Amino acid sequence: MNPTNTTEPTHTPGAAGFRIPLASDGYRFIIPLGILTGLFAFLYLPWIAGVFGLLFLFVLNFFRDPERQIPVGPNVIVSPADGKVVEIVRETDPLIGQPRTRVSIFLNVFNVHVNRVPVGGTITRIKYNPGKFLNAASHKASLDNEQNAVLIKNGTIEILVKQIAGLIARRIVCWAREGDQYTLGQRFGLIRFGSRVDIFLPEDAQLSIGIGDKVRGGSSILGYLK
Repeated sequence: MNPTNTTEPTHTPGAAGFRIPLASDGYRFIIPLGILTGLFAFLYLPWIAGVFGLLFLFVLNFFRDPERQIPVGPNVIVSPADGKVVEIVRETDPLIGQPRTRVSIFLNVFNVHVNRVPVGGTITRIKYNPGKFLNAASHKASLDNEQNAVLIKNGTIEILVKQIAGLIARRIVCWAREGDQYTLGQRFGLIRFGSRVDIFLPEDAQLSIGIGDKVRGGSSILGYLK
């Protein structure tokens, strides 16, 4: 199942210029659940309405897409996702063909699942690989799970970001296209319902995070390029 590739979503304007911070990909779930909740409440079926109401609130929370304060500074690398750093290892990915430092971030179902580019640059390659749906917190997920790789060229440096499906996730969404220009921290995709994001950095990159740290996409600094 190839990742969905559409244009980057915009926030929905509300009254007096207020913007609802939701990823547009979520409305296909949010609207039907909201309608069903209201319908069963109208029919005086509180237990059924309660179940759909809880699902509505869960999906509403899952697809939240808050604005983030993007750091300003030379050579900054920001986190591509919200979540917990579960691995920092040396690894050679076939798409790059050179040793890199892989930082893996696990996203549980309560994290924001919108993904952001860790550096500004040009999207030079996007490669999707079908695979398994193992627990995204496992180290085997980086090798075996369904994933979408996005290669970003920043000057002479290439940074690889992988969107990896997890045990529950069944859809990788990538709004980026090859040749697109992205600025630091800009949204490029999301993964629905639990996942993992890997970022492959040059070995001489100066990291400022460690295993177990919690990070926020677009605002947490992972480190600095040399």
